[in-house]
Amino acid sequence: MTDDTLRSVELTRIGRARFKATNARGGETFFGTGGEDPDFTPVELLLAAIAGCSALDVEAITHKRVSSTTFDVHAEGQKVRDADGNHLTGIRVSFDVAFPEGPEGEAARDRVQAAIEMSRDRLCTVSRTVQLGEPVTYEPVSDAGPPS
Repeated sequence: MTDDTLRSVELTRIGRARFKATNARGGETFFGTGGEDPDFTPVELLLAAIAGCSALDVEAITHKRVSSTTFDVHAEGQKVRDADGNHLTGIRVSFDVAFPEGPEGEAARDRVQAAIEMSRDRLCTVSRTVQLGEPVTYEPVSDAGPPS
C-alpha cells in the first residue's frame, strides 16, 4: 500500500481512563469511559464515525442540486456481551433530511434514498469495514519495563 492510502491516529493518555486522539493534520478529539467527563466513549465514536461517513456521502450527492434545510443523522446500536464477547448489534443509521420547495429541492429529495444506499453499499469506508469484518491486529511496540 502507498502512503496516500494509509490512515492513522495517535492516542495519548491524558488522565485516568481519558485519551486524546490526534490525526496527521493535527486535529484532536478526546474520549474516555463516559464517567464524569463529557468525552465520547469509543463505542460512541464508532457510531459517530459510521453516521458521519454516510452523512458526508449523502450530503455530497444530494447537495449538488441544492442545500438542505434540515440534515440530521442518528446512529444507534445495542452493546451486548455474549459468546462472541462485547460488540454492537442492531446498528441503525437514520437520516432526517429536508430540502426547500421547488425543482432543485425535488431533485435532491429524489436522490436521498439512492445516496443512502450508495453510502451503505459502496462509499462509506467506516460502515463498509464494519460490514465486511476486517481483522484487527494488535501488537506491542515497545516494553518500557516495570514501573520504578
